[in-house]
Amino acid sequence: MTNFPTLDPELAAAVTMLPSLDFGDVPSARSTFTSLLDAMLADLSMGGVSLRELTVPRLDGAPDVAVRFFTPEQSDGPLPVLVWIHGGGFAIGTAASSDPYCVDAVRELGFAVASVEYRLAPETPFPGPLDDCYAALEYIHSHADELGLDPERIAVGGQSAGGGLAAGTVLRARDEGVVPVAFQLLEIPELDDRLNTVSMTEFVDTPMWHRPNAILSWQYYLGEFYSGPDDPNVSIYAAPARATDLAGLPPTYVATMELDPLRDEGIDYAVRLLQAGVSVELHSFPGTFHGSALLATAEVSKRGHAEALDALRRGLRLRVPAS
Repeated sequence: MTNFPTLDPELAAAVTMLPSLDFGDVPSARSTFTSLLDAMLADLSMGGVSLRELTVPRLDGAPDVAVRFFTPEQSDGPLPVLVWIHGGGFAIGTAASSDPYCVDAVRELGFAVASVEYRLAPETPFPGPLDDCYAALEYIHSHADELGLDPERIAVGGQSAGGGLAAGTVLRARDEGVVPVAFQLLEIPELDDRLNTVSMTEFVDTPMWHRPNAILSWQYYLGEFYSGPDDPNVSIYAAPARATDLAGLPPTYVATMELDPLRDEGIDYAVRLLQAGVSVELHSFPGTFHGSALLATAEVSKRGHAEALDALRRGLRLRVPAS
């Protein structure tokens, strides 16, 4: 791996302990990620948080969508909710991989989180995964009363490929005009299949995620008929960076990492949202790389996590806890 002089010293000290995910071998990448997940979840405490599994029916013959629904054990009144979409390059990961994030968010903010178990590529290319996420969003909105939720305070968020799916879901919600999304949270989002930014071109061997994996992830997600970056038929819901009209989208928080091939597409999306009149908060964290938040004890990781939660607090108009 190339030496990166600006890499945060705390992250540099631990980077060799992180797994190498080879998207050229999806079963192996999934196995590696599952092993990492098992270690992450081994000591997870659910204290103060209730979890139940929701089943979202589909009307088009597709399988039902499973949603992991987290709520505080004690709460008053209808709760705001975050519809959360896990990362994994469209091809690996599970909703359970986000359990630590979801549990922490519920504890810290006192709201609900609905974590979506969408189908993975390459077995299910676009639009399948996006359809699953949108079906979960519609279900949460239409069943808000019985779930104890506030239908006017729904956020959609995700990390990495989940950030791309979140952006696509929110674009579709705007266009269909059924679910009023109040806020979107896009963390290190994967948004652009064209792969032509400076960061995507230069970062070919960065930790955890790099250009070769990105190329494969888009090929898996867009399916066998995808002809490459010049393909004119790629939907804006699949690759939100292709959208030319970003007006009317909800207030947005975008986080990018300095040494991440996805950095520039996230920054560009945030700037174009601003230019379209959308209220945006953009943070690009120095010395970090894609997935460096897995090293949760590093100061920059703790800062990134706290700032994202604070953005959700403001975006969903949550009460600040008494000091």
